Amino acid sequence: MKKIFTLIAGLFIVNAIFAQHDNKADAKPVATLTTNLANTAAPAITISQAEKLLTLKETEYDFGKIPQGKPVTHVFEVSNKSDIPLKISDIHASCGCTTPEWEKDKVVNPGESTKITVGYNAAAEGSFTKFITVSYNETQSKQITIKGEVWKTSGSPAPENKGLNDLKN
Repeated sequence: MKKIFTLIAGLFIVNAIFAQHDNKADAKPVATLTTNLANTAAPAITISQAEKLLTLKETEYDFGKIPQGKPVTHVFEVSNKSDIPLKISDIHASCGCTTPEWEKDKVVNPGESTKITVGYNAAAEGSFTKFITVSYNETQSKQITIKGEVWKTSGSPAPENKGLNDLKN
């Protein structure tokens, strides 16, 4: 039994060695593959350009204290300070209570700006922090944050003011 196991293990190792040897003969140099990919893909963006491509006036907004049941919105200003066009492909919120809106088909050329409006439905009482991910130019992304505190509003309407009739007379 040991001889059979040793024979199978030996054949497996020899097969693996020859398989590696055959793949090396067919492989192209790495530089050629990189050059071919570079010619077909979008031009590479430097770190400096990526930082200037989508510039936000602010990356976080605090709504402060807001009453329960009152939706709120904030507008984030986006500028393109690079020398290549900017295309926001998607904006994804961390939950359904946060709704981002933007011009989906707009290409922001160098020097131009656009706006992202983020709405929050203040239905639940308590503090909140929500993250919104902005995806742009196919491979880039940035995160913006909204936060605040929702205070519980009274469940019943204000009491009737009976003295109001006295003022009318």
